[in-house]
Amino acid sequence: MVSLLGLEKSFAPGQGVFGVDLEVAEGEVLALLGPSGSGKSTLLNLVAGLLFPDRGRILLGGREVTRWPPERRGVAYVFQDLGLWPHLTALEHLLLVMPRPDPKEALGLLERVGLGGLEGRRPQELSGGQRQRVALARALARRPQVILMDEPYSALDPVLRERLRLEVRALLKETGVTAIHVTHDPEEAMLLGDRVGVMSKGRLLEVDTPRRLYREPRTLAAFLAFGRANLLPEDGHLLAFRYEEVHLGGPLEALVLERREVRGEVLCRVRLPQGEAWVRLEGSPGERVRLGLAQIRRFPMEELS
Repeated sequence: MVSLLGLEKSFAPGQGVFGVDLEVAEGEVLALLGPSGSGKSTLLNLVAGLLFPDRGRILLGGREVTRWPPERRGVAYVFQDLGLWPHLTALEHLLLVMPRPDPKEALGLLERVGLGGLEGRRPQELSGGQRQRVALARALARRPQVILMDEPYSALDPVLRERLRLEVRALLKETGVTAIHVTHDPEEAMLLGDRVGVMSKGRLLEVDTPRRLYREPRTLAAFLAFGRANLLPEDGHLLAFRYEEVHLGGPLEALVLERREVRGEVLCRVRLPQGEAWVRLEGSPGERVRLGLAQIRRFPMEELS
C-alpha cells in the first residue's frame, strides 16, 4: 500500500531523512518510534505531500505520487494539535470532508468512535479525549487509503491516553485502513503497531514486530528506543540488558542500593562489578544477592556516540 524508495529530504547537515526504504502493507498499522528530531514527522509530511523529497519515490496503492499535491493522494492526517475548526460541530467536521456528505453515515461513524449523542457539540464543548475522537472520525470519514497520525495523544493525561490508543487500534483494524503512527513513546509503539520502525538521526534503522524488535534489536539505538535499558562497559563493548532480563541466582555479585515500586512491579538499583543497573527484583537496600542475565547483548562501544 505504501512504498518509500530511497527517500531523502535534507534541511541542514544532519537534519531531515536519509535513504529511507519502507513497505507498509494494506491494512497494516506501522508505528514509527524515535526521539524528537529523528525524522519521524518529516517522513510523515513527505507521505502526506506537505513536503516533496530531494530524492526518492513515494508510491501509494501502486501509483507513484511523489510530486502529487496532498489533495490527490487519498491520505488523511491526524495532527498533534488535531486541527479542529472551532465554529463547526462534530457532525459538521465529518460532513465537510466526506466525498459524498451523508448525515446518516457520519452519525454512524461518530457512534463507532464513542461520540453518539454529541454530534451537535463544538470542540470547546468537548473533552480532550472527545476532541481526539472527532479528529479520528473526521480522518476516517474521508475514506482514505492511508491515515497518518503524528503523536495525537501527547496532550492527554496518561490514563486517558492508554485507553484511547487501544480503542483507536481496534477501530483501525476493524475498518482495515492502513495507518502510519508516529510516537516517541515505546509503550505506545508496541501497543499500536503491527510492526515498529525505529528512527534515529533521519535514518530508519530497523523495522520488525514489536516483540522481536524489543528482544532482538540489531543496533544500540533500537535497543535504547524501547527504554528499560542497562548499559555496562565490558572489554571495549557495551553489555546491554533490560530490567526484566535479570534473575536471582547467577555469577554476578550485586549490592542492592535502592528500591522502587512502579506500576505494580518492584525495581531495584544494584551495584554490579561493571557498574550500576536497574533490575526487576524483590530486594532491600543493603542486601547482597547473586544475579544472572537471561539475555545478553553486546554492542560496539562506538555506537554510543
